[in-house]
Amino acid sequence: MTENLPPCPKCSCEYTYEMNSLVVCPECGHEWVPAESGPADAVGERVVRDAVGNVLQDGDSVVVVKALKVKGSPSGIKAGTKVRNIRLVDGVDGHDIDCRIEGFGAMQLKSGVVKKA
Repeated sequence: MTENLPPCPKCSCEYTYEMNSLVVCPECGHEWVPAESGPADAVGERVVRDAVGNVLQDGDSVVVVKALKVKGSPSGIKAGTKVRNIRLVDGVDGHDIDCRIEGFGAMQLKSGVVKKA
């Protein structure tokens, strides 16, 4: 296996390995997302990633991965709720997804609480 994985940025160990979308160091346990040279990075556009590291784009469908409290609602958004047709925005306080959730209406979510469907 001739994988060209980068050495660990913390301890410089050369025996790193891939686990899903992360690179892991077996010596110090550090995990990170490897730098990609994709077309979005080359142009300088902002790359939005979900809770597991998948790149999100406008129009994607996502699933909420943890229960969220909604101000003014007796019940919040349950984990596993599917949200269709998201739109990426530069929101306030890290809210970078604009969407419409059935039963709640339009709202903004953080990309760290969703997973690409």
